[in-house]
Amino acid sequence: MSVELDAGDVIRLILQFCKEKSLYNTLNTLQEEAQISLNTVDNLDALISDITNGNWDSVLITTSTLKLPIQKLMDLYEQIVLELAELREIDTARQLLRSTGPVNNNNNESANSPMQAMKLEQPDRYLRLEKLLQRTSFDPLEAYGGQSKEKRRTIIAQSIAAEIVIAPPSRLLSLLTEAMKWEQHKGILPPGSRFDIFKGTAPTTLIENDSFPTQLDRIIKFGTKSHAECARFTPDGQHLVTGSVDGFVEVWNPLSGKLQKDLQFQAEDKFMMHDDTVLCLNFSADSEYLASGSQDGKIKVWELKSGKCMRRYDSAHSQGVTCISFAKDGTQLLSGSFDQTIRIHGLKSGKTLRMFRGHTSFVNDAVFTAEGTRVISASSDGTVRVWDAKTTDCISTFTPSLSNANNTAIATQQIKETAMLSIQLMPKNPEQMIVLNKSPTIFVMTLTGRIIRTFETDMKDSDFICCILSPRGEYLYAAAEDNSLYCFNVHTGIVEHVIPKIHEKDVIGICHHPHLNLIGTYSEEPLLKLWK
Repeated sequence: MSVELDAGDVIRLILQFCKEKSLYNTLNTLQEEAQISLNTVDNLDALISDITNGNWDSVLITTSTLKLPIQKLMDLYEQIVLELAELREIDTARQLLRSTGPVNNNNNESANSPMQAMKLEQPDRYLRLEKLLQRTSFDPLEAYGGQSKEKRRTIIAQSIAAEIVIAPPSRLLSLLTEAMKWEQHKGILPPGSRFDIFKGTAPTTLIENDSFPTQLDRIIKFGTKSHAECARFTPDGQHLVTGSVDGFVEVWNPLSGKLQKDLQFQAEDKFMMHDDTVLCLNFSADSEYLASGSQDGKIKVWELKSGKCMRRYDSAHSQGVTCISFAKDGTQLLSGSFDQTIRIHGLKSGKTLRMFRGHTSFVNDAVFTAEGTRVISASSDGTVRVWDAKTTDCISTFTPSLSNANNTAIATQQIKETAMLSIQLMPKNPEQMIVLNKSPTIFVMTLTGRIIRTFETDMKDSDFICCILSPRGEYLYAAAEDNSLYCFNVHTGIVEHVIPKIHEKDVIGICHHPHLNLIGTYSEEPLLKLWK
């Protein structure tokens, strides 16, 4: 179901707001530019009462902002002139009769005042008033055309009332408030949020200090035959996006756990999709664009707010795309694949620009360094490689090793049988990184391969399968094969908290909100859990 708004009604809401805030210059200018008039009053009964009681000062002020037919304005002004003449306020009556200025710039078909319009269009009627003001006496029966003054007032009041729309005060603000309440009801806007109407977002409050989640907050449910293969929060924290085994790319509210129905394409059930399982997701720095890679080797770039596919790479890789990221300037995409290659794609050209060859097994992760001149990759061949981003030359190759110098060769041989799963640059020191391999140990290393620190648990027989750093790099969260979530203090390497059995089936991945202490975990179950 869609709702259509008339553009004229929107302008009238703005006009009413201008009127209530005494922004008369803006009101008149907008009426003139748009050729739309407000034609509303705060209290129609009060206007009718003012007319029938002859409170003409109030009547003139109220009608000055209304667009009324010129004939009805003539009737109104004629009545005022006649009543002034009856009160023998001849100078004031003559001044109103001979007024040459417009009532307002968009008040009627004529640029002149109603009396000047009368002079041009009904000269006999105008001349009658001129002669009446020259007399030394006033005959009500003759002046009011055989009707009583009160009867004429009533007729004029009813005539003007028929042209006026009755609108409650502060209609614009009321509608905005009701719209926000509806968004809260639908889960689009969290209760208690401050909403930036200009930007169309609810600004997220930054948390100065990291603290680890301890309890389950919400659950996002998928279809019974589906589950998330990847999930990421947008850099601005407004959305959580998931890529599913059935090819769907869906946008969720991270605080309510509901689909973002304020995105029109999702409200109409027109989702972003791939033909095969979506294996990876990532965003441009401004959260405007989303890149997704799938099992069939294809990459798509989407405009997040519209759900439109802005660029597609049908032959990005010959096998599934395992990782993807935007270059710092947003002009290129970096991707890794099961086809053992890393590639850079141009967003403008839509072509593959560079290819990095050297790994002998799946590329599980690839990232640009902070300055963007190098690429770091992790592979199932057991190695981490550093590449020159322009020449594609391999600068160095290394493996994490706990062995001493005398046992390096043996350690390397053992490690090469262990897949390197992911790489994350340290937020506060981009020359260091977290290296995860399928083992009971996670490493903090330099880009030259030197080990700075390790993270381990007492569960030596349970390998880590995924991990994520907190946005400020204070904590490292890692899920192990026993489906427990371990929270490490990055500075000390100590486990500070453990959440056991976060999923019934094997955990696939973890994502962390960029501003809040909110973690998402997903597994082969048809649900994603949010922890805080």
